[in-house]
Amino acid sequence: MSELLKVIDLKKYFPVRGGLFRRVVANVKAVDGVSFILQKGRTLGLVGESGCGKSTLGRAVLRLHEPTSGQIYLDGEELMSLSRDQLTARRRKMQIIFQDPYASLSPRRTVAQSIQEPLDVHNIGTPRERQKQVEELLDVVGLRKQVLSRYPHEFSGGQRQRIGIARALALNPEFIVADEPVSALDVSVQSQVLNLIARLQREHNISFLFISHDLAVIQHVSDDVGVMYLGQMVEFTSARALYRNPRHPYTRALMSAIPIPDPKKKSRRIILGGDVPSPMHPPSGCPFHTRCPEVMPVCKKVIPPRINVGTDTAPHLINCHLFTEEPVGDRGAASPSDH
Repeated sequence: MSELLKVIDLKKYFPVRGGLFRRVVANVKAVDGVSFILQKGRTLGLVGESGCGKSTLGRAVLRLHEPTSGQIYLDGEELMSLSRDQLTARRRKMQIIFQDPYASLSPRRTVAQSIQEPLDVHNIGTPRERQKQVEELLDVVGLRKQVLSRYPHEFSGGQRQRIGIARALALNPEFIVADEPVSALDVSVQSQVLNLIARLQREHNISFLFISHDLAVIQHVSDDVGVMYLGQMVEFTSARALYRNPRHPYTRALMSAIPIPDPKKKSRRIILGGDVPSPMHPPSGCPFHTRCPEVMPVCKKVIPPRINVGTDTAPHLINCHLFTEEPVGDRGAASPSDH
């Protein structure tokens, strides 16, 4: 299994301006040194509380938000050095499914126009071939070609999300960022969209970066999982290992909040004290130490190294002082399946 996407020490800071001359007085550190590897045909789930930087990371990888620093490799090609025209050509390989399908579809464009737009931008095929491809894409996502002349407001939320997925598939991408694609949908519709995404991945060997705050959804769709907190990835391993044995205190607190579908069983909730620190003024040392129930003095002063608490064949990477294994690298990218 070969790697498709490699991200090394990616940072995205948003400047905060103030004063008479609107000088930069601080930075919001939305993504602060994230590294990971995504293998071809696999799904990496990103989970964490709202505001932890998941969506910003997904958009920074696509350069929809221009990263502050770091390296991004897609199929071995470095994306950060590409010009605007070169990047436009590479966008055929990478697409995004947005969280709100109603906001991401133009109310003035019909379904046919919205799905065909990527084909028009990249000048793919003749007008007749594009029309045929749009009809085929609608069939792939389970919609009839009779809806081609309708507008977004004439559809349900689930149908609009299917249209968004069809548009993302129009250029036959190798990599798709799915930014909370089911969070705005009813539970019954969520399962339909998730099953559709899983089927498309099997049939087209697409790699997904799947962003969600729902731990149950992440468990269902992901091969590997990264847990983010305050702009950093604090734990990264296979989905099976993470849900069987979460190691980082923050991950354990998230897992304890998952409801158990048995009224006779009671889970032990881990209640985190305090509020999430501001990404404009993150705490020194470990970013989680202000809320961690197992905090130690070293946590308040020293940034925790990346540590492998798994094995060489099944790595389990965490940033935490609670474990004494040797670091596997200085914030280097790694993958649970790259050995």
